[in-house]
Amino acid sequence: MATFFGKTMAEGIMSEIDIAILKKKSLTGIVTLTSRTFLLQLVAFGATFLLTIFLEPSIFGIFYVVSAIISFLGYFSDIGLAAALIQKKEELSAEDLSTTFTIQQTMVGTIVIISYIFSPQIAHFYSLDAAGLALLRVLIISFFVSSLKTIPSVLLERKLEFNKLVIPNILETLGFYLTAVILAWKGWGITSFTWAAAIRAGVGLISMYAISPWSIRVGISQTAAKGLLRFGLPFQLNSFLALLKDDLLTIFLGKVLPYAQVGYIGWAKKWAEVPLRLIMDSVIRVTFPAYSRLQESKELLGKAIEKTLFGLSLSIFPISMGLLFFVKPLIEIIPRYGKWEPAIISFYLFAVASVISSLSTPLTNALNAVGKIKVTLWLMVMWTTLTWALTVTLIPLFGFHGVALGMLLITSTVAVVVALVKRFTAFSFWGSIRVPVTGVVLQAVVYTGLLWVLPHTLLFYIPIGLLGVILYGIIVWSLERERIVRFVEIFQGKS
Repeated sequence: MATFFGKTMAEGIMSEIDIAILKKKSLTGIVTLTSRTFLLQLVAFGATFLLTIFLEPSIFGIFYVVSAIISFLGYFSDIGLAAALIQKKEELSAEDLSTTFTIQQTMVGTIVIISYIFSPQIAHFYSLDAAGLALLRVLIISFFVSSLKTIPSVLLERKLEFNKLVIPNILETLGFYLTAVILAWKGWGITSFTWAAAIRAGVGLISMYAISPWSIRVGISQTAAKGLLRFGLPFQLNSFLALLKDDLLTIFLGKVLPYAQVGYIGWAKKWAEVPLRLIMDSVIRVTFPAYSRLQESKELLGKAIEKTLFGLSLSIFPISMGLLFFVKPLIEIIPRYGKWEPAIISFYLFAVASVISSLSTPLTNALNAVGKIKVTLWLMVMWTTLTWALTVTLIPLFGFHGVALGMLLITSTVAVVVALVKRFTAFSFWGSIRVPVTGVVLQAVVYTGLLWVLPHTLLFYIPIGLLGVILYGIIVWSLERERIVRFVEIFQGKS
């Protein structure tokens, strides 16, 4: 959907065969990841829906904060080596792999031991009970188990073999949510997440090594380490700033807001970002290695970026519009779901912010892929500073809704990202999203009119929703038929 490139030769840098293979693998990877991820996300969101019925907002707040603590610890486990392996132009050597594995596991092991020892103090700081402490400890151990999957995963990503890479994700998701829902239904509360996290970690590790076997090797090559760290350290500093912007902010919120309000923030953000999880994550995961292979050809890279923006806006815009119009009515008619109504305003703000973010993320992804890591580093400095400044300022004024409002204000900087990327490669930002924007505006008009005159019942919501999507599809097809047909031909191997 997102990276089917033109047939233009890259001035002799890549052969026509190389380009054909790359775009075929990229497109196949995106379709594979997106289609299977879509089914997985349906499972995840369906399970989350049940969990939000069985559990109270405060329980979600605890899980949200504890998960953020583990993400914070995760920053110190990699120093960007995995990304450096994926971005590297040359073939990976055995020394590259063993060096990355050894450095990473040394760091992870140290973090896990220290975190486990001080877990009672962390639990006390956040007023967690015994069940909360158990969840924290299981997530710490799961963090170590998950780190063992890095090298097998990198090897698959380098080859763009996402049809294999998605299998562990499927098994992990099913294991986690089946366990969590069943135990929550039985009244286990926060312990439901504890057992679910343990099962997810074990299933993920076993399945990853079954699909991508790699003989663990320990050892550090100074030459390999220097080469990888040249890209890895700036990349990790970028990740650290993202950590400060997101997970550390969540940890901060867990201390200054009641857990119920943190739960509202988590609920609103999760549902607002449904389109990103369904579509964007898969596209970004494929385009990073694909863009990396194109980093010597600015012309092909520009075309790839345009296709990515078109594909993301084509799919994300109508889903987000549907969520904006129908989330509140559904909350009102679903039994036991009214407890989440205080989060509606945050949901609206997060939803609009996520749509805009879906356009800036592939652009920063392209900058990273071509080695412009220092540029994205400065962008992340700006976003992190704005996030904390706006959140601290807006929470006293608007309560917990200030978090979402701050995020929406920050997305206005997408214009800066577009300007920076255009310094390195030519592409048309507005030309890529113009037709999806037109379609989604008319979709919104239809929803507004029909919801104004028709009764607010589930019987009417379904046909109204479908009518809006059908109208959107007709508009896009009539204006972008050639581009869509081209996509289908490439996927079928005809181009």
